[in-house]
Amino acid sequence: MPYDLRPAALADAPAVTDLLNAIDLREIGRPETDLHTVVADLKHPETDLTQDSWLAFDGDRLVAYGLLWDESGGERIDVDHYVLPEHQEAGLLVLEAMETRALAKARENGAERAVVHLHLNVRPTLDTDLLRTRGWAVVRRYHVLRRPLDPTTDLAPSLPEGVRVRPCTTEEDRVRVHALHQSSFARHFDFQPRGYAQWLHDIGAEGLDWSLVWIVDTDDFGDSGFLLARNDREAMGWIRSIGVLSEARGRGLAGLLLRHAFAAFAARGRGMVGLGVDTSNDTGAPQLYARHGMTVHYAVDTWEAVLR
Repeated sequence: MPYDLRPAALADAPAVTDLLNAIDLREIGRPETDLHTVVADLKHPETDLTQDSWLAFDGDRLVAYGLLWDESGGERIDVDHYVLPEHQEAGLLVLEAMETRALAKARENGAERAVVHLHLNVRPTLDTDLLRTRGWAVVRRYHVLRRPLDPTTDLAPSLPEGVRVRPCTTEEDRVRVHALHQSSFARHFDFQPRGYAQWLHDIGAEGLDWSLVWIVDTDDFGDSGFLLARNDREAMGWIRSIGVLSEARGRGLAGLLLRHAFAAFAARGRGMVGLGVDTSNDTGAPQLYARHGMTVHYAVDTWEAVLR
């Protein structure tokens, strides 16, 4: 079956959102993709839509979508890939185009190879045999966790002596949260250093409710950790990231921030909260979330290809 392949534009965001929600229904049983998320992806500062995006059409119907971005300035390249299960040939066309562009982009950066990462549901609509035959392999697994909220029991926690939690209300606070994020995540798998302006785009700062971003500080360590949440997902409140500096870990600060976020979302009438976690995280995060009642919603694998 012939497919029409062309780059995406911002005007295609509603069609891409519809496609991703159709795939959500197949993979996790409910649509959970919001239009503003797709728009933010298409506006990624390290993406040139004319070269780094692909839409595959069967007649007038969008059946596959791909996006590429480069945050490393080196060999590491990221891609997204979505395809309806009955249109694997279109998925292959998009995959081939992304691989070609990824290698070219890495070479533009002065690298001899491209190390490409793709996140897929563990039961994706893409036929993973297409990936394996092209040398892709799973290198990491993430869990999307969720937890129901109850405004009568999810109340703001009491703060231990010498510990304070403040909302991120000033530009100085925002700069501090960026620094805490870069420091606390520096040793995490696949971390890419991001400057302040890049990070602001990553978190969608223009539309972010900064009252859902908190900093925890202590008498002995000063500003020690942060939690960044957002309330613009239809499916659930979302904790985008939570981090504590290595020297301040083991003191219950992450759990304190987590309970603080639960209380804030419950007070706003949200019935569910979610977050994503690397299952191989060695800071104890998966165990922390389990202790706080979070359970697996679905799982995502990181696939990697090394292209030369």
